[in-house]
Amino acid sequence: MNPAPHRTRQQQQVDELCVAVIRSLSGEADVTTQAGRLRKGQKILPTHAAHLQTAHQRDDFRSFRGAADSIALGLQYTNPVIHQKYCPILPVERLIFELLEQLRVETMVPDTMPGMRKNLHHRFEAWSHDFYFAGLTESATGILLYTVFQICWSRLTGQPVLEKTEGIIESTRAAIAPLLGIDLLGMRRHRDDQAAFALHARAISDIVGEIIRSDSEESDDAKKANGKEEQGKNALRLLLNFDNDETDVITVAASGRSKVLDDAAHGYAIFTTAYDTQVEASSLVRKELLKEYRDRIDQRIAALSINIPRLSRQLRALLAFPQRDNWSFGEEEGYIDGRRLAQLISSPSERRLFRQEQFKPNANCVVCFLIDCSGSMKAHSERLTVMIDVMVRALEQVGVASEVLGFTTGAWNGGRSHRDWLRVKSPASPGRLNELMHMVYKDADTPWRRARADITALLKADLYREGIDGEAVEWACSRIRQRNEERRILVVISDGSPMDSATNLANDDCYLGNHLKEVVGRQALPGQLEICGLGVGLDLSPYYKRSLAIDLQQPINNALLAEVAQLIGGRQRR
Repeated sequence: MNPAPHRTRQQQQVDELCVAVIRSLSGEADVTTQAGRLRKGQKILPTHAAHLQTAHQRDDFRSFRGAADSIALGLQYTNPVIHQKYCPILPVERLIFELLEQLRVETMVPDTMPGMRKNLHHRFEAWSHDFYFAGLTESATGILLYTVFQICWSRLTGQPVLEKTEGIIESTRAAIAPLLGIDLLGMRRHRDDQAAFALHARAISDIVGEIIRSDSEESDDAKKANGKEEQGKNALRLLLNFDNDETDVITVAASGRSKVLDDAAHGYAIFTTAYDTQVEASSLVRKELLKEYRDRIDQRIAALSINIPRLSRQLRALLAFPQRDNWSFGEEEGYIDGRRLAQLISSPSERRLFRQEQFKPNANCVVCFLIDCSGSMKAHSERLTVMIDVMVRALEQVGVASEVLGFTTGAWNGGRSHRDWLRVKSPASPGRLNELMHMVYKDADTPWRRARADITALLKADLYREGIDGEAVEWACSRIRQRNEERRILVVISDGSPMDSATNLANDDCYLGNHLKEVVGRQALPGQLEICGLGVGLDLSPYYKRSLAIDLQQPINNALLAEVAQLIGGRQRR
């Protein structure tokens, strides 16, 4: 048995359990995990306190549970506006301040939850031991910070410092206690008042930061030892990732009003359809190259240890409904089976005279993936292909028909349509000014095994040009409306707003975006067709009411695929 998939499943189960704990304790229903990162809505959930950084290779389950309990308390009792107001900018000061605020909220454990208090104690103790055994206390900076953490934790919780390291910090504690005494007392007194507490926590952070800076400049000997000092500081900074809350926020797709479209008497216009095409994507790629692409994708999927049977079960639970399949005879309860009534005479004690209905899950559904093949999506082509290939295989195992479509343009900057417009002296507000190319990677009637090579045509880089989303959505909707399935779902995958340079220059920047909104509003009718948006690094909610943003910079994993399954099933948290 390969231990890697087993470990991955265990890690995912731990992550899911911790997220459930955080949601339950904090009351924040939009907390999720994506690619191993906690999110609140579409934003990264900051966990900057050093002792909340956990690792599956190093920490036990109680440590993960203690970190989850602490994060839940932070969501309940930390006001982010107040926290931002008092939080220092310098790294060392911020390291101390973040940890002190987290220790404050950990004192808010209700008396009815002694187990939570034990989890928090276990997590801080485990982190302290890791800090010590990693050698971070060997430098003057490290031992000073460790001592501050220990005495602040002891003062706030009312528990003695850790016995194993008490002797190591004794001399440092004696030296700094007079400097911190008043603020230590103030922190304990104002645990229930975040703003008042923050004043004392900030004061302690500033005092310790100043000591570290002054010690590093004190003598030539200190400068000679600076390499070791800097090594200690860098190691401590690695416990935090201050850039996450500024750089890893999912942006919202740009949206506005199109004056040209609003003023148009006949709505959305198309200058010419003479050059529009619909092609089989595999016909644009050499067979030998498709084989290379297929081998490459197979290797990537094998390396990721993706659990396709589990994904299939999740999709079945989301998409299938029980349907009567047959009868089960010889039951002790249910509907009376008339054929067995004669047995009452020969055997009056016989109870197996009934029959029951048998049900099996039936997914009477079709799912269409419509992929934006604009130039910016080229960077995500490999992971996108992996995700699509896995989803198609999982859907087929459930009995759900699936279709994979793509849309791009036949040329950059308008192509032949734009040249025709120039020939007739460029009339105003011409509408769409490029030649469409709609591509079929897999139709709904073709099984995955026969289409597995064709799907990898998504890797062909020169097919990615510009994107005219509205007409592509109409095309995809017209295809799946011809299907007989009761439930029809269209998943649009894109990393930006509709964009065609020639059309935007001749009309206005929001022309294509407003048309997309109009198409989605007209096509997405309850009980007939569902449309949802899967944003690649972008929140597509301005265009699709049901949407999810994912990060394809990270490897595809089981958690990400489960979120996509929830989106398809219509039960994801937005």
